[in-house]
Amino acid sequence: MRIAIVGAGAMGSLLGHGLQRGGHEVALLDLPARVEQIRTLGGLAVIGEDRVETSTRPSLVTTDYAQAGPHDLVILATKAHDLPAVAAHVPQLMGPDSVVLTIQNGIPWWYLQGLQGYFEGARIPCLDPDGALERHIPTGRIVGCVAYPAASLDADGRVRHVEGRRFPVGELDGVARARTRQVAAALEEAGFKSRVIDDVRSEIWLKAWGALSINPISALTGATMAGICSFAPTRDLVASMMQEAKGVAEALGATFRHTIDERIEGARRVGAHKTSMLQDVEAGRPLELDALMLAVLELAELTGVSAPTLRSVYACAALLNEGVLASRRGRGSGP
Repeated sequence: MRIAIVGAGAMGSLLGHGLQRGGHEVALLDLPARVEQIRTLGGLAVIGEDRVETSTRPSLVTTDYAQAGPHDLVILATKAHDLPAVAAHVPQLMGPDSVVLTIQNGIPWWYLQGLQGYFEGARIPCLDPDGALERHIPTGRIVGCVAYPAASLDADGRVRHVEGRRFPVGELDGVARARTRQVAAALEEAGFKSRVIDDVRSEIWLKAWGALSINPISALTGATMAGICSFAPTRDLVASMMQEAKGVAEALGATFRHTIDERIEGARRVGAHKTSMLQDVEAGRPLELDALMLAVLELAELTGVSAPTLRSVYACAALLNEGVLASRRGRGSGP
């Protein structure tokens, strides 16, 4: 397959590295600084779970969507808040049968698309405020994916794969199609674990459960996943946030195959890993609050579910984010 990956951060690079080594033709698209970093390294370097470093050279690394051209599979691997900035360029990567795979943390912008009844035609305002994503990326092209691996990006551009290999995929309407199986097969060929699931929205909530609770707490406290899930007061706080999110998800028709305690324990077993949001704080990058928290609060309003704990933690994390953004502006790093 010809595969274009938009966003060469930790997860996009991890995928690109595996897919290129798996025999696929991978084009990476990112901002000039990251493109230059990859070129300087001579390709994508990944330090695996076994601490062994391997590298591969993608077929193309560029900032130019027109140069990349149409691909069979387009993987959107940027942070959710960066998607609106690239949405208008994504059609340049799509041919008549191209599939778009979304792997963002949290709730995706398309979550309400295709749902019937009261929610039909609704939009999550914070994720797609002017409808640009919906206009430029047709719903029928989208296959959902949940990215479970934990990875980080070193200052020199190398990726550290901490743990995890699962990338379950699923159609928005739950119907398993040939294209979905092809995407899962490509991920398997890349050395990951993938399967086609019939309820990708419920799987999204299962992953988001941890991210919407543990990530902001880690950003606010500087603690690792194991630390948060082992310390009784923060473990209880995580459980309260998860319980509120569960009410929102169930009001939208989602189901959970694990209990709250099981989900927290799974996060604890990841170990002393810094969440992506804590990594962003330390690097002075904007926080993924919209997809991880604000979208859930907007869905809570839509469904009439009370979420006071989520709202309180969001207020603290949003204030932290304001400080991060102000610091970036002070350093001349842009808005």
